[in-house]
Amino acid sequence: MNTSRFPHLKATLATSATALLVLTAAPLAATAADGTSPSSTAPTATTEQAGWLRLGHLSPDTKSVDVRVSAVSGGSTLFELNGVGYGDVSGYEELPAGTYTVSMVPAGASGSSVPVISETVTIDSGTATTVAAYGPTNDLQVRSFDDDLSEPAAGSARIRLIQASTITPEVDVTTAQGDAIAQDAKAGSATGYAEIPAGDWSLELAGDGVADTAEVSVEPGSVTTLFVLDTANGGLTILPILDSASVGDVPDGGVDTGGGYLSSTAGLLLAASKALDAVL
Repeated sequence: MNTSRFPHLKATLATSATALLVLTAAPLAATAADGTSPSSTAPTATTEQAGWLRLGHLSPDTKSVDVRVSAVSGGSTLFELNGVGYGDVSGYEELPAGTYTVSMVPAGASGSSVPVISETVTIDSGTATTVAAYGPTNDLQVRSFDDDLSEPAAGSARIRLIQASTITPEVDVTTAQGDAIAQDAKAGSATGYAEIPAGDWSLELAGDGVADTAEVSVEPGSVTTLFVLDTANGGLTILPILDSASVGDVPDGGVDTGGGYLSSTAGLLLAASKALDAVL
């Protein structure tokens, strides 16, 4: 993948393109294994041997699923998210360092149901990881992404992009002024994190026969992942998910990290974005 330097953003993207809209999205329509809702505050590590895991559903034609996280050693289910739909990304869950199986079954299926897809993921102490299913149903894949919460400079934010669109194999992102942020962001890939000045940005997304725009606003001190998703009418849009709201913070959980993007509540919150307008 080709990348390009964007001098006035003071960043080089490792593999693709990005920018940021930091808004509070609706909470994920899911519950933990004990029936409670995900926490609305950032989790605090209780041991130096803990890490954090969050889960995403990024497959547009895959129906809602229940997601179960089980310990490879012993096989017990540690937590479960129910009724997870396209565009949902959970808050972070704190887990002891170790290896886990992430399984997705049709929503409401019994505990003995064969998973739609499953993947093994290793959580290291002091790290944050995003595990997401993406691609069309007939080629569904699961991938883990390392989340980097390194401190941005004063007045800046750190951002990255994950390309999860299924309607175009690659995406280019530029500013409205024509500055290339990156080119050929491939499906299923993630950029490195880029540090950019806080403020408002206009972005143009272009893929194979498709183009869209997004007005984005970057908050200082934040770390955010942007997901490129498909809209209901065959366009592209950006789903912003807040990794950390402040410098040196542990991963944000619950409401601030998004979920329910295609729901009416999230639509109202992001109505200023042309890309989201295409979804509604």
